[in-house]
Amino acid sequence: MKSKVWLNALLFALTIITTYLAGLSWGANYVFAEELGANADLLAWPGVFADQKVLSLAAVYVICLMSILVGHELGHYLTCRRYGISATLPYFIPGPNLIGTLGAFIKIKSPIAGKKPLFDIGIAGPLVGFALSVPAVAAGLLLSRSVPVLPHEDTIVFGEPLLLKIVGALFLRHQEGYDIILHPVAFAGWVGLLVSAFNLFPVGQLDGGHISYALLGRRSLKLSLFIIPALMLMGIFFWVGWLLWALVIVLLGLRHPVVFDESSDIGRSRKVLGLIAILVFILSFIPDPVRGFDLLSVLEQAGFGLK
Repeated sequence: MKSKVWLNALLFALTIITTYLAGLSWGANYVFAEELGANADLLAWPGVFADQKVLSLAAVYVICLMSILVGHELGHYLTCRRYGISATLPYFIPGPNLIGTLGAFIKIKSPIAGKKPLFDIGIAGPLVGFALSVPAVAAGLLLSRSVPVLPHEDTIVFGEPLLLKIVGALFLRHQEGYDIILHPVAFAGWVGLLVSAFNLFPVGQLDGGHISYALLGRRSLKLSLFIIPALMLMGIFFWVGWLLWALVIVLLGLRHPVVFDESSDIGRSRKVLGLIAILVFILSFIPDPVRGFDLLSVLEQAGFGLK
């Protein structure tokens, strides 16, 4: 593991760079919301990204998002260390996309002998990530701006997880004729919730796959077989990215490796935590992370006219 620490550090540094570049867009959108609503081409002007407020907000976005991702992966890593299971340090994946990253992962290098450590390792990451995302969403909503309704043509509209709707109802007053411009801190929390939901699908060796296998044993495969067609349907009608996620899951494998104490019981407290994990998924899940990008709409925009 020590010989590869340089790779972990390099990927971490690159991810900070790509998330900062993404944060510049969210900072500019927050600071210059009205101006961009009148002239979207303003983003092509370099002076927008040289604004001190924009530069500072991009840094805040990086700090919040990376804290959530680091917390998620350290939840897994430290739990592995607790049980004496060999695991790599987190590998962060830089991404030239709207959020600046494709996530992160650790690689477990030794077998997990029991269902209890399997469960604890699987659930630690999503619980820590969710716990860090909630205050980011709440604080970010308090800092968000209300502006007169902006033109929505050719703009990207993001879906809302249930938690964001609940917190928004508590902290925000909807005013007719006004739009809410999310603060970059709220958007970092939104990304954290999306990462938790992605990982909690009960399939294969995702975090949710570890949890469901610890709870259900080999019967968890039935859940895995249900998830793939569900993702494909969501890709057709909600967001095309689910089709890619389904492909990734299939390539990683649907079947969870067998543990040695497969018949043992994990105890009542862990079963309660399993129910909490389901609640976290419900609160974090976003059927359409990017609205209007379901497969049917994408094909229609490409000129196939299927919708």
